[in-house]
Amino acid sequence: MTTSTRGAAKTPAVLVLEDGRAFRGRAYGAVGETFGEAVFSTGMTGYQETLTDPSYHRQVVVMTAPHVGNTGVNDEDPESGRIWVSGYVVRDPARVSSNWRAQRSLDEELERQGVVGISGIDTRALTRHLRERGAMRVGIFSGDAVADEATLLAKVQAQPQMKGADLSAEVATKETYVVPAIGEKKFTVAAVDLGIKGMTPHRMAERGIEVHVLPATATAEDIYAVDPDGVFFSNGPGDPATADGPVAVMQAVLERKTPLFGICFGNQILGRALGFGTYKLKYGHRGINQPVQDRTTGKVEVTAHNHGFAVDAPLDKVSDTPFGRAEVSHVCLNDQVVEGLQLLDQPAFSVQYHPEAAAGPHDAAYLFDRFVSLMEAERA
Repeated sequence: MTTSTRGAAKTPAVLVLEDGRAFRGRAYGAVGETFGEAVFSTGMTGYQETLTDPSYHRQVVVMTAPHVGNTGVNDEDPESGRIWVSGYVVRDPARVSSNWRAQRSLDEELERQGVVGISGIDTRALTRHLRERGAMRVGIFSGDAVADEATLLAKVQAQPQMKGADLSAEVATKETYVVPAIGEKKFTVAAVDLGIKGMTPHRMAERGIEVHVLPATATAEDIYAVDPDGVFFSNGPGDPATADGPVAVMQAVLERKTPLFGICFGNQILGRALGFGTYKLKYGHRGINQPVQDRTTGKVEVTAHNHGFAVDAPLDKVSDTPFGRAEVSHVCLNDQVVEGLQLLDQPAFSVQYHPEAAAGPHDAAYLFDRFVSLMEAERA
């Protein structure tokens, strides 16, 4: 990525997809060029949490909501220490931020962090194109980076694919840190950071859990060095087919039958640890309005998603695995994609979506209580 920050709002920009389709608009945020996988998010709010979610590393996010930036940016809502999206696409950026918590505008924050974006394009047409053709490589070019479309297309097509990308270690913490329990400490959890969001350990801390957040490269020995009551595997970017290290570590945890909970990438890691495959979705699930059914209760939840890969597990039967019987516990009602797994013979489960969902919805917050119940039962 190359960037500068001069007069972005009036600077011409062009977005070029790997299949040759191009959209022309105006620079938004930093000026320069950037590349990634083009994906779309259907959330109408929570853009600050989206931008700072490490799972969006190396992705250019297209917002389907037409008006973005209305509430500005503050220093309280980020899910990590920086913006992780590689590019940002909006139709109508807010001219004025209007929120009592706002400390600066969204375009100022994008510019400050060097994030190249584009505005003023038909995001509805772009989203329909991605739904029909699938998520694909893309480049955004503005200012001196703009050239003839053939040259820009060649640059886009030279970029790496998301399939086969091993990215979790690029976004994870390098050093272990501890999030203390709020109030009385009841449990200790070792959380493997594959791209963890800040709200996740906070949701556990609210329940009296002291969370030791470990790097993505943590070993089983590192995990058990903190004497955990439970182990957690976080969300994160990239292709789960590349995550052989975390899969092996999770299998070691399963062998010891320690209570285990995984979210998003952690769900895919559990799938692989149990012997299931994973595959890339055509355009993925991203947004805060995805309907999921908890098949263990029949309840339907509106949930927050950010995943381009899924677990390939049978929906219609209980499966035998090296760690006992397993079943699909949650399923997306839009397309029947696996959204959760659970073991029936030991305390381990996972979901593909985000129960911590800082911007909402909060229908799935009970999953943290389910994790606590597993640890309580194991202690008893």
